[in-house]
Amino acid sequence: MKIRCNREHLADRLAQAARAASTRANLQSASHVRLTASSGETPVELAATDLEMTLRVPLDADVEQEGSVLLPAKIAPELIRALTGETVELSAGEDGRVLVTAGSSSYTLYGLPVDEFPQLPEIDHEHLFETDCSTFAEVVSRVKRAASRDESRPVLTGALVRFEQDRLIMAATDSYRLAVAEAPLAKAPPEALEAIIPVKAMEEVVRLAGSSTSPLSVAIGEGLVTFGIDGLWLSVRRIEGQFPNFTALRPEGIEHSITIAKDELLEVVKRVGIVVRQNTPVRAELSTGTLSLSARTADVAEGAESIPVAYDGAETIEIGFNHEFLRDGIESVPGDEVKLGLISSLRPALLESVDGTFWYVIMPIRI
Repeated sequence: MKIRCNREHLADRLAQAARAASTRANLQSASHVRLTASSGETPVELAATDLEMTLRVPLDADVEQEGSVLLPAKIAPELIRALTGETVELSAGEDGRVLVTAGSSSYTLYGLPVDEFPQLPEIDHEHLFETDCSTFAEVVSRVKRAASRDESRPVLTGALVRFEQDRLIMAATDSYRLAVAEAPLAKAPPEALEAIIPVKAMEEVVRLAGSSTSPLSVAIGEGLVTFGIDGLWLSVRRIEGQFPNFTALRPEGIEHSITIAKDELLEVVKRVGIVVRQNTPVRAELSTGTLSLSARTADVAEGAESIPVAYDGAETIEIGFNHEFLRDGIESVPGDEVKLGLISSLRPALLESVDGTFWYVIMPIRI
């Protein structure tokens, strides 16, 4: 194998592919990026996998000799980027070694034999459909922070993604909060499809797409979900299991509701949050004409602020929230205003967009 290409282009593409490589010590072969060079119109391909997520990245290069090599994912992008000169050459040596030359620089990377690289899943071209990439990215951004990071509960580390005829719906929860977002779709699959997809993988899809205006290709298979854009392909295993019935978790019987400017509320929550330490709650008090937010950490600091609101209820409601969860919910609401709905100090609260396309349930903390 021997190729020649632009150095910065190779460094960028290697860095993209390396994000899917495994970081686990017991998966040494998966800690590499496979470079495959073919003649003809087929582009050079960089591929990496951690056995859950697989990423294929095209590379513009001149192929002098066909073949494949494995490049160490941890150091190859850094080395290529640090070299000087516009062009870099990669050629295969013996026993998995790869010779890298650029200008007067010459380095040898000690890779592994190509046949030790894990077998990659095929791209499901048969079931691909196209959808709007910017819409997908927008909905992911609304729900991703509510997903769990606890790997012992894999279902909650993903989001339920549902493609319907005219809209996209996503829901994510870590059992302490729940985010649900939807958006209209100009392009949709021929029939309704849904899957629990790892949030980490969807964030990577959004990162790869960047500001691209190309449509996003999606295929939802029995065990695998595939995304494609601008020649890049990401495949990820579906999360098996039963996602919570999120519609049943939306609070009913909300008796106290206000609409407030999003930016004003967010700035107050951020300032009050400065005095929060560890598990200290943010206390919210809704009374006639006023929403008060306060926090106190013993021997550190305390603070309180009030916002005038259009509320004339006879009952005063006091409720405690996790500061991070409250801030995340407010930041995720689209638009300039936020609707806050309360039932009691012991019942979940509801944050909602004015147009109803996003809602966020947050559990209270005892105060």
